[in-house]
Amino acid sequence: MIIAILGPTAVGKTALSIALAKKYKAEVINFDAMQVYEKLDIGTAKVTKEEMEGVPHHLLSFVPLGKNYSVYDYQKDARCLIDKLLKENKNIILVGGTGLYLKAVLFDYNFTEGTTYNTYDNLTNEEILDKIKSYNVEELPHINNRKRLVRLLNKLENNETITNNGNNLLYKDTIFIGLTTARDTLYDKINKRVDIMFNNGLLEEVESLKDKFNTSKALKRAIGYKEFIPYFNHEKNIDEIKEDIKKNSRHYAKRQYTFFNHQFNLTWFNTNYDDFNKTIDEVIDYIEKIYKK
Repeated sequence: MIIAILGPTAVGKTALSIALAKKYKAEVINFDAMQVYEKLDIGTAKVTKEEMEGVPHHLLSFVPLGKNYSVYDYQKDARCLIDKLLKENKNIILVGGTGLYLKAVLFDYNFTEGTTYNTYDNLTNEEILDKIKSYNVEELPHINNRKRLVRLLNKLENNETITNNGNNLLYKDTIFIGLTTARDTLYDKINKRVDIMFNNGLLEEVESLKDKFNTSKALKRAIGYKEFIPYFNHEKNIDEIKEDIKKNSRHYAKRQYTFFNHQFNLTWFNTNYDDFNKTIDEVIDYIEKIYKK
């Protein structure tokens, strides 16, 4: 059994993944593009050893910051790991926020080796379109069609075609679970989580990585880290950086919802922040009904 847990940042995916892993004796595989990197801990809200509660976790903190780890690399590593765990009759929980990584692993996506596929989370639609125009493209996607904009810019930057049969699910016993909440509640949770990150030492973590920004694409792209570049350049103060991280995190959550809804046939569950056990029970009841069919 494979259970994929999706949802925007700060909605409670980690807590649900641990609960389900313990219930079904499963192992957890991360599909967050930034949590694969070493040393990006506080700013990515990476699960801690204490939060793991003894549950085995995979594809976390194993890529050096100086290495460019692509969706092709992740697809190869994750599929190898899934096949290994399934042969051992292990249940699997996939949890994360990078929908493209999950899509690439579970569906029949074909990437050419060496392809770097970016989601361009740090760019607006207007900025992506401007980059496309620099290639003198005659037929431009509509500015509001982010999916086409991203796909086209990737093809242009890679100078090669990326093909896929994106609706062909490779692992048939897969359940897609989505966690959600009211937009105002989510934004409040995101804002508070950023405050907690700073209280837990985010500034110190980033300052310890300052000399790696020039060589690490991850640091230049990851929300919670890239916002510090103007701070290092004495262009913004720390309060402005904090607000930028909150704003970018909220915008990212909106894009996550759009991608998840368009790409996956998932069932949404509202996060009960007052009694999260109720959310866990609702998800378990849903899973049990599916496997009784």
